[in-house]
Amino acid sequence: MKPLKKVIKPRREAAQNDAVRWQESFERYLRTECHLSENTVAAYGRDLKRMFKWLGNRRFGQLKVSDLARYPAWLAEQQLAPKSVVRHVASLKVFFRYLQLEGVLAENEAELLGSPKLWQRVPQVMSTAQVEELLNAPRKSDGWCLRDRALLELLYATGCRVSELSNLPMRDLHLNERYCICRGKGDKQRIVPLGRRAIEAVERYLRDERGRLAGKRSPAPEWVLLSPRGDRLRRERIWELLKRYAARVGASPEVSPHSMRHSFATHLLAGGADLRQVQELLGHASIATTQIYTHVDHSRLKRVHQSFHPRA
Repeated sequence: MKPLKKVIKPRREAAQNDAVRWQESFERYLRTECHLSENTVAAYGRDLKRMFKWLGNRRFGQLKVSDLARYPAWLAEQQLAPKSVVRHVASLKVFFRYLQLEGVLAENEAELLGSPKLWQRVPQVMSTAQVEELLNAPRKSDGWCLRDRALLELLYATGCRVSELSNLPMRDLHLNERYCICRGKGDKQRIVPLGRRAIEAVERYLRDERGRLAGKRSPAPEWVLLSPRGDRLRRERIWELLKRYAARVGASPEVSPHSMRHSFATHLLAGGADLRQVQELLGHASIATTQIYTHVDHSRLKRVHQSFHPRA
């Protein structure tokens, strides 16, 4: 038995070393050649760790599509949500394509792997009255109420992702011209107009609170939204703050920063905005992604029904 142990241990160590090496190499490729954001690279990295755990001592070239087809089932056994399973499969396909580019694989079996289908879920959307309550939720007793009011107004006014708001620099804020520049996935830029109330909330925060948050830090912080230490306000903290204010006004526990983005899009469509315009404001690469909001615009659906149904 002793010789067997001596053989198995180096194999396991070699497999672990290979996993670390390939993961680091893949992440460099995503950053430098694909120009993906750090959040996306980190997500691929997490998915890859789980994939290597499933892979064990097997080599990439040994896997056939029949082997890879067991991966989604294994992920489901790990109690992952269907949406997470789909993302992990997509990550695996990108990684195997990279291995093929590197000459590690002559044939890419992962290309033959199908992706699990998802039921399209209607997004959580707040009414205009609920949004109004939420925007007015911060109080003086909350500590940094002007900052929190500004972040809530910006979330709703721009429809930006929470990571876009967290990383919003002062140079991209153009209050006199009534717009800001949002930098989305892959550092794609888009111009989003700002309404009067959002501008007023941000101006008040910049005038009365941001200087105290920045303190005497040198160089001065570049981000719009700051933590009490003068650092960038992390997206996790923005999530926590929105949850707190949503609970205060009695909103659904499912409300999140992305709910503000959903509400932004749905309210624009309800007001008569064209789907292509909403796609541009959201920064969606495909209009198919934007079309989900046509299913939650109740006022539009009622108008369609009344106009065209023979018994409306």
